[in-house]
Amino acid sequence: MRHTLTARAAQHEPRAATAAQERRAFMNDLGNWISDHPWVAWVGLAVVLSVLELLSLDLVLLMFALGALGGALVAAFGGPFWLSLLVFVLISLGLLFVARPSMVARLHAGPTLTSGHQALVGRVAVVIEPVTWRGGLVELASEHWSARTALEGESFEAGTEVLVTQIDGATVVVTGKATP
Repeated sequence: MRHTLTARAAQHEPRAATAAQERRAFMNDLGNWISDHPWVAWVGLAVVLSVLELLSLDLVLLMFALGALGGALVAAFGGPFWLSLLVFVLISLGLLFVARPSMVARLHAGPTLTSGHQALVGRVAVVIEPVTWRGGLVELASEHWSARTALEGESFEAGTEVLVTQIDGATVVVTGKATP
């Protein structure tokens, strides 16, 4: 029985050795191909870093991905590996410490557009009921707003176009529309 098991094991050993040899040969061929085409490895690294950046959204890996593209460019023009690596490091660190801080600040600053009622300041309204410094009614952005003038002596008749200068609670403060 023992002889049969060792005979079976001996039969399977050549297959296992062949599979291991095939793996080694494949890895050797792959290594040779990458050494013949190093720019592909740099581009692959850039793609992997870019995908990981999509998961982190911190702009750090993006700077390294751009550096890897710089290394790919050097490798594509036949530069030595050490030069590709140097370009990768310089571009990555330069972008990381120079470009990234301003990009992060801009992204974290929030919207630059005014929103809500403050977005109505500077728009033109049409007087519906006469407007004085004590009150009146205007149509602004298809809505009726209570209104008052900015100056005590000012008044506007119905149908007049006025300029909104500020929002005071639920009242718009208006002034005469400048004519070009």
